[in-house]
Amino acid sequence: MCSQRGSLMLAVQPVSTIAAHQLLVFLLQLGSLLLLAFLLGRLAARFGLPTIVGELCAGVLLGPSVLEQVAPGFSNWLLPRDPEQFHLLDATGQIGVLLLVTITGAHMDLSLVRRRGSTALRISLAGIAIPLALGVALGFLLPTALVPGERPAFALFLGIAMGVSALPVIAKALMDLRLLHRNIGQLTLCAVMVDDIVGWLLLSMVSAMATTGVRAGDLAFSVGWLIVVLICAMLLRPAVAAGLRAAARAPGNGATVTVVVVLAVLASAATHAMGLEAVFGAFVAGVVIRACGALEPPALAPLQTFVAAVLAPLFFATVGLRMDLTMLADPPVLLTGLGVLTIAIVGKFAGAYLGARLSGLGRWEGLALGAGMNARGVIEVIVAMVGLRLGVLGTEMYTIIILVAIVTSLMAPPILRATMSKVEQTAEEDLRERALGIDGQRTAEA
Repeated sequence: MCSQRGSLMLAVQPVSTIAAHQLLVFLLQLGSLLLLAFLLGRLAARFGLPTIVGELCAGVLLGPSVLEQVAPGFSNWLLPRDPEQFHLLDATGQIGVLLLVTITGAHMDLSLVRRRGSTALRISLAGIAIPLALGVALGFLLPTALVPGERPAFALFLGIAMGVSALPVIAKALMDLRLLHRNIGQLTLCAVMVDDIVGWLLLSMVSAMATTGVRAGDLAFSVGWLIVVLICAMLLRPAVAAGLRAAARAPGNGATVTVVVVLAVLASAATHAMGLEAVFGAFVAGVVIRACGALEPPALAPLQTFVAAVLAPLFFATVGLRMDLTMLADPPVLLTGLGVLTIAIVGKFAGAYLGARLSGLGRWEGLALGAGMNARGVIEVIVAMVGLRLGVLGTEMYTIIILVAIVTSLMAPPILRATMSKVEQTAEEDLRERALGIDGQRTAEA
């Protein structure tokens, strides 16, 4: 009887809640990061820069690069080094990045990839293979002090960071420059879509290698899980379509948003349980949502607005918190950063240009493709975060890779504008321009 009473008392004990001070600090962290990310994002947009630049700078200002140097006492109070406290921010950021990747996947036009298949495939494969190979080679040459874990996994992670492109950044740049209707704009989007798919596949495989070690059996096991995920995505497409149609019959967009979020979270949980990256599951969920054809784009507007205005800026600000720009004062780290940036830019330009020339495109078209595909933005930030979380990247290399993401995203629009001014607009592009309702000004005059 006593044993039963003791078990009952143990069973009804209340679950411990977050401490009052911990909650206060967490709320102040969220408010401070979001406010500063919003203000700096708007400031960046005012100067014609991607908003992600300002949002990352919010974390840089509040992190070890600035605030910790200027007011260490206040910095330790607002952003204590207690792992449990920082995990609260991490959890919020993870939800944001999963939904951001889902929305990115849901905006991928797979029919566009099929229509421009062979040309886009040549450009994409060359555009990812050359910087990937250069990045892997550099990873094996860097000093041991910059490699925190197993060198093969580190080298592959660096290669992936060099090879990826960022579809959201590129799409916005093409829209801002009135290049979305141009053949090069369409080809760039197609090639980047293929790049994204290959990048997520490689990221999941390398993440599995980083956690289990580089063993042939484990690598084969990871590839097997990737195949399972892709098969399940095809088999579950009718069920996803049925769920989205049922949600669409409910008043408003609330039911549809809930279904999309549930699909994203469960898909992320599934791939995470398989030893793959959670973001890969979110990306596959977004692609399936788009492919099933049961979702009208306006239905995602409320979710997209909340993610873009709140969750994504918080995520990018937390990314900036982990950057320590003071490390660049160390000459070896600075030289490494310049080398990584050079290889990232040259490798992507060379790959895209080679693919374009092999497809019969002209010199200026090849350079325009290289400029567009060089923008790494969001995707490289996510790759860097994954590498840091897994211990594959140290703070020095993490900071360098984030800087590459920022610099390549900043340089893409002006180079695109300059190169496309040399490419004459075709009659087909004129028709597409009128069909899309784009202002009739030439890109060179925009």
